[in-house]
Amino acid sequence: MKYHATPAAPLLALAMLLMPATAHAEEAADSTIIVTAPQLTDTANDRAARTAGGADVVSHRDYADKSIVSLRDTLAFSPGVYLQPRYGQEVRISIRGSGLSRGFHMRGLTLLQDGVPINLADDNGDFQELEPIFFDHLEVYRGANALRFGSGTLGGAVNGVTPTGRTAEGFYLRGDAGSFDSYRGLVSAGVAGADVDAWGAVSLDRSDGDRDHAKRNSFRFHGNVGMAFSDTVSNRLYVSFNNINQDIPGALTRVRALTTPRMANANSVAGDNARDVDSLRIQNRTRFDWGASTLDVGAFINAKSLYHPIFQVVDQESVDRGAYFRFDYAGERVEATLGGEWRVGDVRSKRFVNRAGKRGAKTFDARQDARTATLYGELRLTPVEALTLIAGGIYADGTRRQHERFNSFAGGVVDNRGRADFDAFSPKLGVLFEVARGVQFYGNYSRSVEFPGFIELAQVATFVPLDAQRAWTAEVGTRGRTGMLSWDLSLYRADIRGELLQYDTGQVNVPASTFNADRTRHEGAEVALEINPAAWLRLRQVYSYSDFRFRGDVAYGDNRLPVVPRHVYRAELRIGTDALHVAPNLEWVPEGPFADYRNRVKTPGYVLFGFTAGARVTDGIDAFVDVRNLTGKKVIGDISAAITVTDTSAVYYPVERRAVSAGLRARF
Repeated sequence: MKYHATPAAPLLALAMLLMPATAHAEEAADSTIIVTAPQLTDTANDRAARTAGGADVVSHRDYADKSIVSLRDTLAFSPGVYLQPRYGQEVRISIRGSGLSRGFHMRGLTLLQDGVPINLADDNGDFQELEPIFFDHLEVYRGANALRFGSGTLGGAVNGVTPTGRTAEGFYLRGDAGSFDSYRGLVSAGVAGADVDAWGAVSLDRSDGDRDHAKRNSFRFHGNVGMAFSDTVSNRLYVSFNNINQDIPGALTRVRALTTPRMANANSVAGDNARDVDSLRIQNRTRFDWGASTLDVGAFINAKSLYHPIFQVVDQESVDRGAYFRFDYAGERVEATLGGEWRVGDVRSKRFVNRAGKRGAKTFDARQDARTATLYGELRLTPVEALTLIAGGIYADGTRRQHERFNSFAGGVVDNRGRADFDAFSPKLGVLFEVARGVQFYGNYSRSVEFPGFIELAQVATFVPLDAQRAWTAEVGTRGRTGMLSWDLSLYRADIRGELLQYDTGQVNVPASTFNADRTRHEGAEVALEINPAAWLRLRQVYSYSDFRFRGDVAYGDNRLPVVPRHVYRAELRIGTDALHVAPNLEWVPEGPFADYRNRVKTPGYVLFGFTAGARVTDGIDAFVDVRNLTGKKVIGDISAAITVTDTSAVYYPVERRAVSAGLRARF
């Protein structure tokens, strides 16, 4: 593979040259983050506080001192979000065990950008197309609490919201450089007039990676233009472009992961495994605002090209398009949401024998068509000031079709067809009780249904019929703020039928297979506790307890499901002010998870230490430092689940090696 990424170093130099000019500017922003006005974040926080279940908002300020590469950097302190890096921007992301055994891509979550799903029409997702360095904030709605986004998944939804010309006026520069020859930069600008505003940003990323055969580079653009036609009608047009090139180092055996984590899997190197994506996304939203009620209507189209040498060379061209509406009414005692979404996707999917990363003989050629439509609604009634009752539901309908036809290199014409149709209704009931100002208790009971996508249905070549995954989830919790304490606690139990589980087959040229489990249960706790004893001192903590297991399975009994550890704890102590601060952090996994469904092999636990720091250089310019895995621990982070694991099973991904990065942020 060839790399032509422009390093971020010129942005650092430019920021330093601008120091004198910025120091004498008549007005300087109080904080050098991507946004200058908090309206969008404040609105999102108000909406999360009216949700009868687990929901939180992560502002850009919460992760501004990080070298922002992946969603792990932004969501590390969002309660209940399990994130483990694999390499580059590839991470495992799971909420409440969603997509638990999916060792690649993502399933069981709805990912959105500015309120519009980036999931493909078959509901599979690629989180690499979300660029976290662009976001004003992220909204995390866990489980059925994501109904307002049209999500009926077990995990819920994550919505990344980008700035506008009104919330991020002026120029903003950010650049950092660090270990493994890594460079990352951002340039953004926003302008606003009486009726028109615009914002745009370009990011560049380049790194050799902390492992062999893990180089990456990317170029991304995102922008939007807003127009107010009247006091009632406004419109916003969004455009995104991504060029992402990522070498894949692959998984290692246990011994290699714990002793020589830098090395790559030999088969990944021989096959020049990689994931290269070009995508263009255009979406438009028109809003009608009548005060107590608003109506959003919109449409979107996403064209994507994927070149993905792995066990074979996966070569795909896809176009997804759709439309949506969302109506919100907020009265004194009654609030309501009604929405719908329609998505259609066409994929021309080909596979070839992998000849060192190049196309060999064709082994698969199919047209894959997917359609998913949803209609959802929620009613929130407040009979007395402190009590809100919630009832809602989502109806989903989906179709997956595949027509495989090509001349096989082995001789003869391959002509296979497959089709799967799904539909389901998922109700939700909830209650929200505010016992005192800023102190809430809540509970809800809901159903979720997830349809399988083409990764599950077209497991090598044959179109395999699978059932939808169904679950009933009960949740209770509390959140609030009093004095120097703020907290968020959710306890949940999900009883699942037909959970879509995957396992590594152990064969070099065969990808993971998917099956419907009979009965499984996911239960756990999602905890966040923040202590602010002084303006210059803050302790953030998140803890997750996860008990995911089979229930009376014929083959596995009551075994625990692999991949996610039972306990995960993260903490960060920030000392200082914006003028000068340091924030040591730790991640503690007391006991690693099982790697296999038979529960015979566990990974070791670990403690990782790191810190971030920041300082005001001058008005409008800040410096920051991000140090990870300070002690250079060699431990296992993520796992590709397998039925049986031996000493030769390459199913382990090591955690990131010690890394140091430093950079500057400037606004003018």
